[in-house]
Amino acid sequence: MLMKSGERWHCINPSCNCEVLVESDSNLSGSSPRCVCGSSMKRNYVPPVFKYLEFLRVDDPEMAQQSMGKE
Repeated sequence: MLMKSGERWHCINPSCNCEVLVESDSNLSGSSPRCVCGSSMKRNYVPPVFKYLEFLRVDDPEMAQQSMGKE
């Protein structure tokens, strides 16, 4: 598995809870890295960011009403 700089990986063993911050990119592909306890590690989940329609999102409902002409 490719590892990129800045990613956080965590051990799937609940009694271990080890976490690693990747310092440099890896060009080697293969299986998931192993923790010092022997369990495999997974990347922390980061939700996707959709930027295509981001301009349509309005955080303040009051501003949304004003922009639509309803006060």
